[in-house]
Amino acid sequence: MLASVRGSLRCSFDSFFRSTSFSLNAVKTRSYASETWKHPVNSEAKTAFLRTETLFKTYKPITPGTRHLKRPLNPHIWEGRPIRLLTFARRKKGGRNSQGVITVRHRGGGHKQRIRIIDFHRKEPGIHDVVRIEYDPGRSAHIALVRNRNPKAEGTKKWSYILATEGMRAGDQVQSFRQGIPRGFIPGFDDAFKEEKGDSSSSSSQTLALGLLRTLTLKPGNVLPLRLIPPGTIIHNISLKMDGPGILVRSAGSYGQIIAHEEDGRYVQVQLQSGEVRKVLKNCCATIGKVSNGLWKNRILGKAGRARWLGRRPSVRGVAMNAYVVISFWI
Repeated sequence: MLASVRGSLRCSFDSFFRSTSFSLNAVKTRSYASETWKHPVNSEAKTAFLRTETLFKTYKPITPGTRHLKRPLNPHIWEGRPIRLLTFARRKKGGRNSQGVITVRHRGGGHKQRIRIIDFHRKEPGIHDVVRIEYDPGRSAHIALVRNRNPKAEGTKKWSYILATEGMRAGDQVQSFRQGIPRGFIPGFDDAFKEEKGDSSSSSSQTLALGLLRTLTLKPGNVLPLRLIPPGTIIHNISLKMDGPGILVRSAGSYGQIIAHEEDGRYVQVQLQSGEVRKVLKNCCATIGKVSNGLWKNRILGKAGRARWLGRRPSVRGVAMNAYVVISFWI
């Protein structure tokens, strides 16, 4: 009898101590009130910083030149040679004019380069297929090799280089509407594209046609007149003449933005990255999207030799130069 009572008491005590030890472990540890003043760690910012570390390629510092070397990761860049038909040799002058006098300092030497012929006009209509994205030593942005689908096109009309937009990859399709909207592009709305002189009111069919047109044409890499681009759109390679090439916003990572269309006017307001708002003729053309290679400005060459490979000579501060004293004798 006593043995059974002792066994039951022992089991009850064991279960009690197990439950109390589990509950004590479950209780959170004590913390000070000052810990609540600490700023919480922003997980989104932390992940963003971690992501930026993987956007650049760094090297193990086995040499002094690779210790601080940092390059953007561009695995989609074509590693072969360019098409020779679309290039010509660059004859360097070392910053000298025809008389051999240095007119531009800090230039000279560098590796041999071939200039790529870029199509800034984009006058050829129809669908063009992006074959590959290439590196261009003559500019900070990447370029794209495109092929015209027209079987009758030959030479430079068949193959051409254009500025690559952000996110453009091989296999994409781009199109130029510089010559106008092709007939039959939107079935049933061909008459709606005709401009009616003296009538500023737009009918419902014209509004629907314009909406369909923007849906089918507002794609990165396409060329459109400014009058067909809605406000707020990001653009680049902006021309200043109706038949002229793209002049504004062509460097890596740059872009402009359509601000407003003047009512019954000739101009479209375009805001540049500097904050300047320029008035451009509405019949001028621009390319949709942002210029590629936006991380180019954050690269680090790592050593002076890479600057010499690019044709940049050393720059000396003026205060470190010898002071020439000119003494004039008057009789």
